[in-house]
Amino acid sequence: MRVRRATPADVDALVDFPHDPGVIGLPDGQVRADFETGRMRPEWSWVLEEEGRLLGRALWWGRGDTVPSVLDALDVLPEVHDPRAAAVELLRGGHADLAASGKQQLPPYTLRLPAGWRADARATRAATWPREATSDVGLTASLERRQYAWTPANGVPGISTRAAFRRGSNDEFVELFREAARGSLDVGTRQALESTDELSQAKEDLEFYESCPGERDWWRVATDRDGVPVGFIVPSATPYHRNVGYLAVLPSHRGQGLVDDLLGEVTRIHAEAGAERITATTDMTNLPMAAAFDRASYQVTEVRLVLEAAPSRAT
Repeated sequence: MRVRRATPADVDALVDFPHDPGVIGLPDGQVRADFETGRMRPEWSWVLEEEGRLLGRALWWGRGDTVPSVLDALDVLPEVHDPRAAAVELLRGGHADLAASGKQQLPPYTLRLPAGWRADARATRAATWPREATSDVGLTASLERRQYAWTPANGVPGISTRAAFRRGSNDEFVELFREAARGSLDVGTRQALESTDELSQAKEDLEFYESCPGERDWWRVATDRDGVPVGFIVPSATPYHRNVGYLAVLPSHRGQGLVDDLLGEVTRIHAEAGAERITATTDMTNLPMAAAFDRASYQVTEVRLVLEAAPSRAT
């Protein structure tokens, strides 16, 4: 067996490569579309082969970047005696390319698992070797998140009677991002604030969501009856579906159930545009947000185990 960088001739085999039934693999159609649009590329992909037959794949993904931003697939056939060692070699090949391109931070890998996966022996076995292999190459931290989806069958929420929604400038949204970060239950936000200041993080948040496929015109400031801001919503999209994006109730207005009003408005914006599916993700530890998704009839579709490099700490 040998590990090598993929070529354009490998794309069909990379698309059709089977994933372990214990995990939730990427749909073949999505992988093909990603290669066709350049979100995945042969030069970003590594394969394990024996006598011309593919036994494993590692596929990195990016959105209009010169280097990929995430590892989107890591699969090794069951017949490979030591999948952990094989995966390590695949990852080392890709990481060497990234280092040569000047990328400092190792891209994270999202392992997609069924809900309640820890009680499923097949799922826990399927998750073991990827977790070990990614840890071996430096992705030693993990974050567990719930993935949700809404469809029209779940029903469109009514118009809020407590909050009004208006457009806002970028400067206003920077300040809202900044204020919302205080006391946030979002793990990524808390980690970011350990190495940067509130204003810098707020500007990065705004820049990130402006770069997403969603429209800037969807964003809204939520206000009370007196016109005072109580929160904001940033409805967004992925390359595949409309997405909840970001929403936050400002610290002085938390604990009043306004998260339901904000999530309802995001859902209405997408539903009125004809969305057949709205996706969303929240940290497993963010229980208030999870409860809001449940009340809004969003359904858990999978658990996402994000395996990443440990965050750097401010000195």
